[in-house]
Amino acid sequence: MTTPTKPKEVQAVTAKAVQILDLLGIPLEGLTPRRVERMAMVFLAVGDIKKITDFRNAKSIQSGRSMKTREIIKFVNQNFKENISSGSYDDIRRKDLRLLVLGGLVEHTSPNSARNDSTRGYALNDTLASLLRGTGQKDQDAKIKKFKKDFGTVREKLAARREIECVPVSLPSGQKLAFSPGGHNLLQKEIIENFLPRFGYGAEVLYVGDTADKFLFINKEKLKALKFFEISHGELPDVLAYSSKKNWLYLIEAVYSSGPISPVRMIELKKLTKDCSAELVFITAFLDRAIFRRFSSDIAWESEVWVADNPDHLIHFNGSRFFGPYAR
Repeated sequence: MTTPTKPKEVQAVTAKAVQILDLLGIPLEGLTPRRVERMAMVFLAVGDIKKITDFRNAKSIQSGRSMKTREIIKFVNQNFKENISSGSYDDIRRKDLRLLVLGGLVEHTSPNSARNDSTRGYALNDTLASLLRGTGQKDQDAKIKKFKKDFGTVREKLAARREIECVPVSLPSGQKLAFSPGGHNLLQKEIIENFLPRFGYGAEVLYVGDTADKFLFINKEKLKALKFFEISHGELPDVLAYSSKKNWLYLIEAVYSSGPISPVRMIELKKLTKDCSAELVFITAFLDRAIFRRFSSDIAWESEVWVADNPDHLIHFNGSRFFGPYAR
């Protein structure tokens, strides 16, 4: 998970930090290798750790060590062969420090300051710094277990939150899914449970993503049989469903804050699906008419709009037929 072109000493200390973060319950799964590497480097910077042997001297607030986000960027650039812009301090706070603070590994030195205050200081938890200073000692595993028990882990906190707040979804096949909370995922639930039963001609869901799990459900075999393009989440619509009765493949965008089937989006999708054996039906879905009005001028002709708070109706954007595929 470290950049292979960097000096071996930098790779080694970063890899060690990643290992420690994983042991301490920071959920690294689902993050990109680059995001993990940046989090590890920020963790090392806060503790004044430049190389493996520096773990023996890990510093905390009790050692007088406190860093502002701009200082963290400077440390990382100087010691880990990076070139992070000094203007990226907000990314450091929102992305690289977020899980470390949530897990109790890093603490605010001025907890009453504003969240976006660039002068806000960060320091290693003193108990953790003491634990790091014993890196390699026989009793370190026991100390890690005690730290996790005393401070909890982000994995545990997120798992509990998802268990409580998950949005249950029933596929037409009867299979149960659980979306993470949020307006976008709530709309996807409406599409699956209310749009498809009304207008799907018995369609089965072949793909649906989630803001927490990009491939929450996918039927790769069926998509391959339909000669659908190679799966890439950045290109996929939010929901794919197939009606064998009609041989229609529904490409559905769930618009909560962005992303309707625009003319450009339709051209892109048609190009990607040029070999698909099913006929294509393009749908843009909205939670309510207020959101629809914001995007109405961006919607492509020869596509359909469905609004969840009026589930029995479709809005047809012109063309030679009402609700169905068009020639590609």
